[in-house]
Order: sequence, then C-alpha cells, then structure tokens
Amino acid sequence: MPDYKAPLRDMRFVLNEVLDLDGHYASLGLEDINSELLNAFLEEGAKFSENELAPLNRSGDEEGCGFDNGVVTTPKGFKEAYTKYVEGGWPAMGGDPEFGGQGLPGSAGIAISEMTGSANWSWSMYPGLSHGAVATIEEHGTDEQKNGYLPKLTSGEWTGTMCLTEPSCGSDLGILKSKAEPNADGSYSITGTKIFISAGEHDMAENIIHIVLARLPGAPKGTKGISLFIVPKFLTDGNGSVGERNAVTCGSIEHKMGIKASATCVMNFDGATGYLIGPENKGLNCMFTFMNFARLGTAIQGVAHAEIGFQGGLTYAKDRLAMRSLSGPKNPEGPADPIIVHPDVRRMLLTSKSFAEGGRALVYLCAQLGDKVKLEKDDAARKEADDLMALLTPIAKAFVTEAGLEAANHGVQIYGGHGFIREWGMEQNVRDARISTLYEGTTGIQALDLLGRKVMMTQGQALRNFTKIVHQFCEANGDNADLKEFLEPLAGYNKEWGELTQAIGMQAMQNPEYVGAASVDYLMYSGYVTLAYLWARMASVAHAALESGAGDEDFYKAKISTARFYFKRILPRVAGHKGAIEGGLDCMMDLDAEHFAF
Repeated sequence: MPDYKAPLRDMRFVLNEVLDLDGHYASLGLEDINSELLNAFLEEGAKFSENELAPLNRSGDEEGCGFDNGVVTTPKGFKEAYTKYVEGGWPAMGGDPEFGGQGLPGSAGIAISEMTGSANWSWSMYPGLSHGAVATIEEHGTDEQKNGYLPKLTSGEWTGTMCLTEPSCGSDLGILKSKAEPNADGSYSITGTKIFISAGEHDMAENIIHIVLARLPGAPKGTKGISLFIVPKFLTDGNGSVGERNAVTCGSIEHKMGIKASATCVMNFDGATGYLIGPENKGLNCMFTFMNFARLGTAIQGVAHAEIGFQGGLTYAKDRLAMRSLSGPKNPEGPADPIIVHPDVRRMLLTSKSFAEGGRALVYLCAQLGDKVKLEKDDAARKEADDLMALLTPIAKAFVTEAGLEAANHGVQIYGGHGFIREWGMEQNVRDARISTLYEGTTGIQALDLLGRKVMMTQGQALRNFTKIVHQFCEANGDNADLKEFLEPLAGYNKEWGELTQAIGMQAMQNPEYVGAASVDYLMYSGYVTLAYLWARMASVAHAALESGAGDEDFYKAKISTARFYFKRILPRVAGHKGAIEGGLDCMMDLDAEHFAF
C-alpha cells in the first residue's frame, strides 16, 4: 500500500493562485480569513490524514464493520481517530459560531475533506454527512431545533445521516412508502425502512441524528407529498443531553464491493419519534440542501481516487524495471528501464494526474461559489453564483467521479499483475471508487439533471451563463502567444457546446426521449470542456508565474505540460461523445424488450 502524501503544493496553487481566495474572502467581508490561516489548517490536516487515517485504510478494508443484533462496531482504530478528529476541532471549522463553530466558509474546509477522503474514504464518510445535516437544519429548522441539535452536530459529538432510499425506491423518491403520523404533542411517529444509509449506526459518536423523508396522512402522491423529519437515535432534552433510545434500529449492514469500513445500514423506523423540519409536503425541497451538499462531497471522492491512483502509480512506475525504452536504454547499468520511460505508462499517469488536478480545480471552484451563495450581500451576484453552481454541481458529481474511477483503474494497470493483488492497495482504490458513480444520484440521473433540468428547462440560459465566462476568458487572453495552444481549441469547443445543445433541443421537441438518449454523452462532453477551461486557467497562471520569476519553476512547468497533455490527448474525446449524441435515439429503442436475449 503506497503512503498517501497530501498534495499541498497543488492545493495551495488552486486555492491561492487560481481562485485567489484572499481576494474572494475580502470581497465577502471576511477580513480575518486569509491564505496564511488556511495554510496552517492545510499543514495540520495533512498530518492528521497522513498519520492517523491513512494507516487505517487497508486494515479497515480487511476487517470491515461488525454487526451483532443491531449493534455496529467500526474497525480497530476508527473510533480513536474520530475522537482525535473531534478534539482537534475539525468538524466545527465551517459551523456557525452561535453553535460552537469556527465560522469559516465552506471553501476553507474543502481541501481538508479531500485529504481525509484520500487517506481513508470509508472513515471520512462517518463525519462527512454530518455537515449536510447541519446545513439542512440551519436552513430549514426552527430555532428550537437549531439550539437542540446544532451544537453537538457542529462539534462532531453527534453525527448525522440522510435517509432517502427505500427497498421500493432509489432515485425515484416519488414512490417512497415511509409514513409519518402526527402525535398529540406535535411530534410524529415515523414508520418505514430505509436502505443504503451510510453511517446509519456506529460506535463512534454519542448520538446519530437521522434526516428522514416520509409521507403525512393524506399527502399528495409523488414528490409533492413528501415531508422531512429529524429522527434522533436517542431522544434529547433539547439542551444537548441524550435520553431514552428512540424506536429506530439497524436491521443489518450491507456486504459491499468496496468502502467496507463504512457501515451501510438498513434502518428500521418502528413508530420512531420524529420532528417535522420545514413545511409539510415540501420535504424534498428541503432535502435538496442536504443532497447538493452530498453531491459535492461525492465529487471530492472522484478527486481522491484519482489522486491515489496517480500517487500509487507514480511511485511504482519509478521503481519497477521492465523492458528497454524503444529509443535506447535509459538505465544502462540496470537489467531494464523503469517503466515510467514507456509512453503508455506515461499516458496512464498523465491521464490520472490531469483528472486529479483538473477535478480539484472544479470542486474547489464549486466550493467558492457556495461561499458566494451563502455570504454574498448583493442579490444579483448571489443569484449568478447560485445559477452557476447549479449547472456545475451535476458535472462535478458525475464527471469527476467517472474520471476518478478511470484513474483508479489506471493505477491498477500500471502495476500489472501486482495491481490485482491486495497488498499494493490499488485494487482497493478501484473497489472504493466504484460506488462514487452510483450514490447521490447515478451518472445517468446527474446527466438528466444537467441536460433536462439545468439546461433545457432554463432554455439554455444556465449554460450560456457559463460559456460566456469561458468566452470572456479566451477573449481577454487572446493576445497571449503562450496560451494560443489552449485558447483556440477551447474557444471552438465552447462554441460547439452551445450548438450541440441547440441541436439536442430541436430533436427533443420531436421526441422528449431524445434527452435521455443524449444525456450521459452530453454530460461527459460538458465535463471535458469544463476541465479544459480550468486547465487553460491554470496554464495561464503558471505562465505568468514563470514570467515573473516567482520561483518553483519545476512545478509551473509541470502544470503547463500537464495542461498540454490534457488538451492534446484527453479533450479530443469530446468528438466521440458528440458523434454518439448524433447517433440518435432510434438505435436504442428499436429492439423490443422481449427480444433482448442472453
């Protein structure tokens, strides 16, 4: 298992040089938050991730979680690491100071989330969903609910879950069956079964606060009749003290392909006491606060697995000797050359590197937009950020996780047969990565959200808002000869993106099924062009740094070289996706279902 090393230099490059967080925070009136403060957090976060979490990654995978009559035990060392995490104040970074938080904006903690996830994704899932629970209660809860739950959730003494999926419904929440019956005291009795609940039961925190979707009596059918409830594992006195056990139990834990150290639970609510959060029958609207948070968190997972695939592959490729370079020996004193000299190995390494670093830039950009949505005082600027984040979220969630899975597979391939063996850690990275394209909405669901809801339902305005930004970047740098190799193809694909969207819209007017046929290829096209824009921005910053004599020449030259690889070897993939979209709907639908054969 290769040791994880937090890519601090690249994180600082994206945060400080590309996204200018100092200027960003100043524009939001956050004078006490700056890059110097964030660098201190990054250093400590790297130590915790590398020294406390990474050593537990393989052992946690091998041991898995224990289950005995409703009681879940996490692997050895997980609970102790979580205690240190809470003592270090990490869960409280972004929390409201009114409830014991440190008041930092979301972008200040995004790199910490990446580091903990890269070091040990299974462990990071236990505190990961708590932030979404906090955000949901903050935005939709009553003052009593905020005072009763947020202090302990913010500190990390309690953790939170998101309870949506049921045996009869996955992404189609309109057919969920869980019920909520009103009680005389204003609470509700929640009855139903939820499945695939991450961290639904565990031994790491004093209490678990479930955020649960259920139906009230007489509620409208479909998604318009869903309400949202707070259902604690232990009932509380409203002041942070726990009382009797609520009627919510873990029926079993799933035996999974990956993330084996994360307890994925079947949760049974047997008349459990719950409390309505938000308006009746508007639960799905409220839950989107949680879901969008979780989708960005899943995008971080894509970055994490790409980074691990790259780091592990690079370490091995430098050491492993096999064959000679076709242009002559590069290690003449040895029996063979290190495999990093071979072009195909470099192809895999650079693909993984370009996905990890490009994905990092996209996810950190989304976090910056999230700051503006929450803190920007100008209504127009806040709406602009909200609209842009809405467009980029499904791209970040789906494209970055697909790219992360590809990079994880490259990590195995670089090792050859050794990559298939557990001791090297690369096969675990693939197994853990596989879920990222499934939960929080599959790639297909995210693609429909992007093309159907975010683009078509806004008559393309959401897309035009972003392509205008890309166009303005290309125009502003048009006289820069160093960037010509990036700007010319970027400008062309940016224009084609709009034309492709219009063509899909015309086809969809004839048959709405065309949206479903085009959606995943459209999302992948969108992802490649979005990362191309960010790689062009990074190349621009790197060129400027070299010209100014800023130092660290090797880093900036590597950044430009990776950008060049992305544009020449990765970005051309959009042609295949465009061709697939133009292949149309009929070839998918002509064959009757009963004529599919084994």
